Amino acid sequence: MKNKNVTFLTQAAMIAAIYVVLTLLFRPVSFGEIQVRISEALTILPLFTPAAVPGVFAGCLIANIIGGGILPDIIFGSLATLIGAVLTYRLRERTPFLAPLPPIAANTVIVPFVLFYGYGVNLPIVFMMLTVGIGEVLSCGVLGLLLYTALKRYRYVIFRQTAV
Repeated sequence: MKNKNVTFLTQAAMIAAIYVVLTLLFRPVSFGEIQVRISEALTILPLFTPAAVPGVFAGCLIANIIGGGILPDIIFGSLATLIGAVLTYRLRERTPFLAPLPPIAANTVIVPFVLFYGYGVNLPIVFMMLTVGIGEVLSCGVLGLLLYTALKRYRYVIFRQTAV
């Protein structure tokens, strides 16, 4: 039992760290009304391990703090990623090609409101839903499914089965 807890925490921490590094490494496209947050591709990882749920949430939270986000962005932007990760985990028994849909939907709906009301971006919310949605389709849909394809063969080696 102790070994499973250590594995779970280690996986979550590694995923969080990778999320933070990717977000900050690609900072110019990770924030704003037109964004392709490359790190959101990691929201596919709950298909492999439940540790990815707290991992991507913590990574998003930390990246938003370090990236200079305002409190509504830190809270609601991170919650959007958490909602996406939880729902992706719940889809793990179904087709993996549906897995990118929850993070795409959650971020497409939540982030434009944060941009409009939190940052005062003077663009129509519907337009920002389109721009954020396209970025999420690229990061979660395209990159996420590429990541899934690359990892699925080695999932039992990379992601040892962990208990929640």
